[in-house]
Amino acid sequence: MQEVKINSIYKHFKGHLYKVIGIAKNSEDLKEYVVYHELNNISNMWIRPLEMFLSEVDHEKYPNITQKYRFELQDK
Repeated sequence: MQEVKINSIYKHFKGHLYKVIGIAKNSEDLKEYVVYHELNNISNMWIRPLEMFLSEVDHEKYPNITQKYRFELQDK
């Protein structure tokens, strides 16, 4: 299974680049979320469930996308 690397750059399957800030837990159910921001706009900060961040692209919905995962690590 993949793991999320903090302070690393990821490419979303639609083309934008994002920097992962950290992993946060929801205080109510302890589910983990990835906290990240658009690489060129730190004010655009987002959270997404960890499972969804690591999920594969739905190629039935997006048949022209060649990227395997929703977010792919760019600086290995």
